[in-house]
Amino acid sequence: MNKFRKKLNEIPLTVKVSTSYAICSILQKGLSFITLPLFTRLLTTEQYGQYTIYTSWSGILMIFLTLNLAYGSFSTAMVKYETRRNEYISAIQGICLLLSAVFLIIYLPFRNVWNQLFELPTIFVLLMISEIIFSTATTLWMGKNRFEYKYKSVVAVTLLTAIISPVLAYILVCTVDQKGYARIVGYAGINILVGIIFFILNVKRGKRLYNKKFWKYAFGFNVPLLAYYLSQVIFNQSDRIMISHITGTSDAAMYGVAYNLAMILTFILNAINGSYVPWLYGKIKDHNAEENKTISLILVILMGLMVLCVIWYAPEIIVIMAGKNYEAAIYVVAPVAMSLLLLFYCQLFINIEFYYEEKKMLVYGSVGAAVLNVVLNAVLIPAFGFVAAGYTTFISYIVFALSNFYTMRLVLKKRKLPDNMYNYKALLIIFILFMISGFLGVTLYASLVARVIITLIVFGLLVLNRNKFIDALGEIKGR
Repeated sequence: MNKFRKKLNEIPLTVKVSTSYAICSILQKGLSFITLPLFTRLLTTEQYGQYTIYTSWSGILMIFLTLNLAYGSFSTAMVKYETRRNEYISAIQGICLLLSAVFLIIYLPFRNVWNQLFELPTIFVLLMISEIIFSTATTLWMGKNRFEYKYKSVVAVTLLTAIISPVLAYILVCTVDQKGYARIVGYAGINILVGIIFFILNVKRGKRLYNKKFWKYAFGFNVPLLAYYLSQVIFNQSDRIMISHITGTSDAAMYGVAYNLAMILTFILNAINGSYVPWLYGKIKDHNAEENKTISLILVILMGLMVLCVIWYAPEIIVIMAGKNYEAAIYVVAPVAMSLLLLFYCQLFINIEFYYEEKKMLVYGSVGAAVLNVVLNAVLIPAFGFVAAGYTTFISYIVFALSNFYTMRLVLKKRKLPDNMYNYKALLIIFILFMISGFLGVTLYASLVARVIITLIVFGLLVLNRNKFIDALGEIKGR
């Protein structure tokens, strides 16, 4: 036991921190995934749609009421104001309170009109505003603790909230008739209660809600990025809101379940990118960026194969995780999951844009793709139903990927740097093959046996070539 403790103490703090957060994230996502079948069976599709609409609007209002100040400028502020972190956090909470008060002044006199847009009663809009304010306080506290390597407290609060929220939601759903709203209260209630504690703690430590210097810095940094943040939320949430208004909350629930399942690998994408970026930036700094050609292709293939597994077994995943009432949603999974691979392509190009601090064009590309998504939804959802929203997302991500590809090459050209980091032809061929394979899986949805046989053949080929993938991953980690 002492030997184990000694080895544990010898592990570098940065490794402990990153490992703890990774495990915490996986457990958090896992709990969310595990409880999904429970609630999709307890709630009707219309009731589940109420929860879907609430979370969608919450994501959009979060941008306006907080300016994403718990993200965006936060990291740089923690470095810039290292000795005044508590004061900065308290001032940010003051901004959130001010913006929320402005929204209430606009909302309350015309709440009946707003409620028709939100498809929620007044009490739940007020609950949403409260959750946004107090969950932001928790996020700010966690962000500061991450910078100070106080990872144990962050992990404890994250896991405790992730466990208690579904338990409370389950109790409420089982005891009241309005089950959709009960689930909202279960999740939002815990976020508010925990957030109130950290809100008070942050203010107590920081003393003041207003600080001219900090407010000026925060507004100056994040306001120009609002269009980008909002466009990303529109990508993720507008489909469900528009489906709810056009074809009903039941269809919004169908789409929401399929979308969440199709995007289940997002945390893996983020984990891969988190390890890959430091390696890539090191290679660029050392003028060895050409080594990225092979590594990026292998990562794309790995990500593509995982996404294909989700697409090929969508019927079984949907039935197991959501029940037969959601079977109609299986045809949404393929285009949305393909969008995830496109998002990975986008990230490859965005990494280069960020390295050279070129963000302006990123905003233009993301806003353009988001607007296209909304326009296509308005035209195609009434004509083809909620499944069309999956394909509008796919088309919009194609545009977003192309815009980032163009921007990245423009950045390199502007700086007169060699464009030798990616094998564009190979990336295109892989995506075309991936797309064909994905739609082949859709045509085989009626035959599980055929899908299993093909999967086993592909798996056998991967085992034979496993050393190539292991060596590539080892090179990234070894940087």
